[in-house]
Amino acid sequence: MQHFTYTFILLVLSTSIGFCNAHGEVIYAVNAGGDSHTDVHGVQYVSDPLLAEDVGTASDFGRGLVIARVPPADQVLYQTERYHDSTFGYNLPLRGDGDYVLVLMFAEVYFNAPDQKVFNVELNGAVVLAELDIFSRVGRGVAHLEIVPFRVKEGRVVVLEDGTQVNLLHHHSLRLDFVKGYRDNPKINAIYLIRGTVHDVPQLPPLPLEEPEPLVEEEPRPPTTGNVKTVTSGPRTTDPYSSDDSTGTFLPLLAAVGAAIPIVFCLCRM
Repeated sequence: MQHFTYTFILLVLSTSIGFCNAHGEVIYAVNAGGDSHTDVHGVQYVSDPLLAEDVGTASDFGRGLVIARVPPADQVLYQTERYHDSTFGYNLPLRGDGDYVLVLMFAEVYFNAPDQKVFNVELNGAVVLAELDIFSRVGRGVAHLEIVPFRVKEGRVVVLEDGTQVNLLHHHSLRLDFVKGYRDNPKINAIYLIRGTVHDVPQLPPLPLEEPEPLVEEEPRPPTTGNVKTVTSGPRTTDPYSSDDSTGTFLPLLAAVGAAIPIVFCLCRM
């Protein structure tokens, strides 16, 4: 009976303070555009609250792809998404002063080239990700994390990693927005917020290595015979005996004949 009482107390505490595991205290986690899901690290994602608010579009277009860097059990987190033809966002709850990490989960499942879907991400109006181009970062059908650490001070301001300070809209919440730009629509696949540091965030495996291009073997050269020397490159050598100017060869001979004629003529008169 006593064991049951302790178990019940622990269950109540875990429900009241948020899910905890070896990766910090998870304050908020949502599977954007999809249903609730518990990942391989034990993080419990709720279904997208914007489903009820009819904000933007919930899409599962990515279900036609196998997302790289993600175990099969967590594919759904990157195969579903929410996008909008305008700026949209979520209200993130906070748990007092301290260090937090916002983890934004992305996978490009539609475009096949960079510079197609590009947008900003803001916290309470401060840009934390500028000109985000998912395809440019990892390509198509590959999971990608954007990690945004920040600190809450005196329940009033949020200090970003670069030292920028932004005022909280409320003492207990923070506004996250995906800002519409001039190139397609902003989107998000999943979000979670932890109370902790970047060292508490599980990392994705390294990007798949590109396969090297196959080496092209040169065709074998025909064997040479005798003492013939083959030339593999360079200009041809001029043949000194191939000149067409043949007059230079007979000039000395003509001069000798011309000199001999007077001598013969004189000898004949003697």
